[in-house]
Parts: sequence; structure tokens; C-alpha cells
Amino acid sequence: MKYVLSFLFASLAIGCTSSQKEAPTKTQDTKQPNIVLIFIDDEGYGDVGCYGATGFQTPNIDKLASEGMRFTNYYAAQPVCSVSRAGLLTGCYPNRISITGAFFPWDTTGLNQSEYTIAEMFKDLGYATACFGKWHLGYQKEFLPLQHGFDEFTGIPYSNDMWPRDKVTGELLTDTSDIRFNFPELPIIAGNDKIDSVVSMKDQDKLTTMITEKAVNFINRQTDNPFFMYVPHIMGHIPLGVSDKFRGKSEQGAYGDVMMEIDWSVGEITKSLEEKGLTENTIVIFTSDNGPWLNFGNHAGSAGGLREGKMTTWDGGQRVPFIIKWPGKTPEGTVNNQLACAIDLLPTCAAITDGKLSENKIDGVDISDLWKGNLKSSPRETVLYYKSDGLNAVRKGNWKLVLPHSYRSYSPEPGKDGKPGKRVAVVIETAELYDMSRDPGERFNVIESNPEIVADIMIEVEKARKELGDWNLKIFQGEGTRPVGQLKNN
Repeated sequence: MKYVLSFLFASLAIGCTSSQKEAPTKTQDTKQPNIVLIFIDDEGYGDVGCYGATGFQTPNIDKLASEGMRFTNYYAAQPVCSVSRAGLLTGCYPNRISITGAFFPWDTTGLNQSEYTIAEMFKDLGYATACFGKWHLGYQKEFLPLQHGFDEFTGIPYSNDMWPRDKVTGELLTDTSDIRFNFPELPIIAGNDKIDSVVSMKDQDKLTTMITEKAVNFINRQTDNPFFMYVPHIMGHIPLGVSDKFRGKSEQGAYGDVMMEIDWSVGEITKSLEEKGLTENTIVIFTSDNGPWLNFGNHAGSAGGLREGKMTTWDGGQRVPFIIKWPGKTPEGTVNNQLACAIDLLPTCAAITDGKLSENKIDGVDISDLWKGNLKSSPRETVLYYKSDGLNAVRKGNWKLVLPHSYRSYSPEPGKDGKPGKRVAVVIETAELYDMSRDPGERFNVIESNPEIVADIMIEVEKARKELGDWNLKIFQGEGTRPVGQLKNN
């Protein structure tokens, strides 16, 4: 991994990780705020200190929360990598734009260029734009970040487990005749071009540092224009890679080490903003793409007491941490309990910067009143829980109506040390209702005693089905069959 090694030495030379504090530099005479969006992979609701994490510390992320606002009812667009990212960048429920799962290296499709992304919105305002980390919205050139509004990109085109590896151990396979998933080498891309490959776990260990140093370097170069920087971290997706500076540092183990390094990364980014005199004019957002991949056991995160995890539409799969620091606007140390979703970021950022929105219909709403501390405002009334094209649940206010659907549960004993455990096929045959204010773990079905609540939410269900469709409805009415593999145990 020659590129990464040379990059690390170059970064050290320019002092990206220097502990010596410099005097703030006067830059950016502009009223338009900078936006830094930090997006973690597979980090659960319980994987940040201020959300109850145990076994490791996240002081830099916790500081963001103490200086800004922490949401308790914020949801990813869907509980899987690609669809979650598609929703974040376009402001749409992903199935509206025909993205229904995770892209693989052999897929020939990706994010359509007709979609107007948050990066394109900022670029049209004159912002410098950059993406450092995991893209996962199409591998071919026409789908990569530079074709969707980003001026710069360095990272990987899809998940870090999509490489020639053993299905059980996760180790790189040297006998290419035994490549279980026919994955090619995992490329590192700069702009539109492959510059290197991730070919070993030692290379995986360097990825968080690489992303962080690219982010800091970008900030150091922004002296004239406002900027939007999207940092979709590669970790903590399995296989877990962590540098020597954090390996073995947490009580929790490998996953805790990874979370501590991500916290370090957040600290390096916020420190660079301070050193360049940009803190007061920069909005910093921290969140995750979906909940934890629980069947990887001690290499997985925590849903923080919520039910199930990634790839399910129980709250453990979609409710994730969300922290925003907006100096002078967001009240410090605020906890916000209102509903919000990843698809709201684009229209909210457009509202606060006077950016334009897509001519295509989007599903996100402007939640800038919430960011400014109006805790009585409730711009989002409902959250739709889609998995692929199936509408699995709808939340309205404090009530969540779970619709008939099938999923794979994490209830059996999980795997260990990077090896996955089995999952069990479950079919929800009849609707269930949960009071999320009293039962966030979705343990007690109260549908029998609340028919009026069910009737009210069913109005929203029918609206969603009419506009976005619902494959589950056809399945459970006997008009179709469940997709092959949906109930497979693995």
C-alpha cells in the first residue's frame, strides 16, 4: 500500500497531527457557514459516550454534544449502507430513486446523475466540496463523487469487506481460485482514478488515519470560499482496522479501539477548524449510516437497548446518534427529542444557506428550527421504515406501527472475533403497535388497546403505499412471493 505510506509521511511533514497549538489564522470573510458532515459506518445508538457507551471513551464527540445539540429520535434513511447514503445525499427515501439495497463490485448501476445531491447544491452556491472515505453509491466513473458535485474524493468505492476474503475468518485469500464472493482487490480511489489497493489487514489499519489526514489537509487549504466536507468513515464496518496508536486501548476490545480512533479523528478535524479560525463559522454534524451488525458479536457495536440492529427496521437498525454543533445558533448542551431523519439534511442545509432544491420530488423536510433550539417545533410528523421496497413500519409521534414483514433476527448467539453468528428467519404475520416514549426497546405490543392510534397511522401507511409502493403488501396478500434469500439463515 505504497500510496498510503507515502501519504502518511507527507501528512506528518505538513503537521496535520501536530500537538503544538498554533494561533488561529484569519480566513473566510463570509457569512455562509461551512458544513462538516462526519458519517460513521455501522455505529449503533449506544456507541457514543453521551449516548451511554461503555468500555471506551469518546471525549471529542461528547464535547460536540456539550457544545451543541444531541438528538434522541433521529433515523437513518434505511438500515443498510448504500440506501442510507443515497437518502442522506438526495433528501429522498431511497426506494423513490430506485436504490433498494447495497451495491456490490459487480453491479453496473449506481446513483443516477439526474438526482440533485447535497454536494451539488453546495457547489452551485460557490462552496468547495470534498468527500473522504467510503462512497458506496456505484463503482463506475459515472457514479463516483466527482460526478455528483464533489470537487475532491479520496477513499474506497464500496464496503471494506468487499475484497478477496475468507467468508469465515475475513482474512485475505491468497488462493484466488477460492474467492468466496468473487470480489476483486479493494481499490483506493483519488478523484476518478485508482491509486492503490487495500490488500491486507495492515492496510485496513491505516484507513482511518488516511481519511483524517485528507480531511485536515482540505480544511487547511480553505482560505477563501465556504466549504462542504463529507467524511463517511470506513470503520466500524467489519473487518475492523485500527492503528497501533489505539490498538488494545479500550476495555471493550477491537470495536472499542476503533471507536476511540474515530473519536480521535473527530478531534483532529475540530482542532484544525480552531487553528484556522473557522470554528465559529462551521456547522459540524456527527451521525451514522445505520445500526450495529450484531451477529459479529464483540466486533460489533451496541444498539443501546433498542431492538435488533443493522438490516432490520426495528429501531436498533435505524435509530442512530445525531449531534450538531452550530456556534451561535444551536443552544449548547441541548437534548432534542423530536423526530428527524437523514433525508432532512439536504433541505435543512438548503434553507440555512439559501440553496436551491431539486426539481425532482424529495421527502426530507427543513428541520432548521430544531437546530436553532425551538424544541416545540415538530417539522417531521412521521418516519417511514422501508427495507428495500417493503414498508415495514411507520412511526408517527411517539407511536410506531409495525406492519407484516419478514426479517432475519440477531437473537441466536452472536459470532466472535470477526466471525459472524447465525441469524434466524422471523415473519411478522400481523401488525404490532409500540409506544416508543415508554417502550423504546419495542417489547410490548399494545395494538389491541389502541385501535384509534392504529387507524390514524394507517392513513400514513396508505399514503406511503400509494406514493412509494410496498412489496410487503403484495406478499402478505398472496399476490407475490418473498424475495429469494430474504428468509435465509446465514
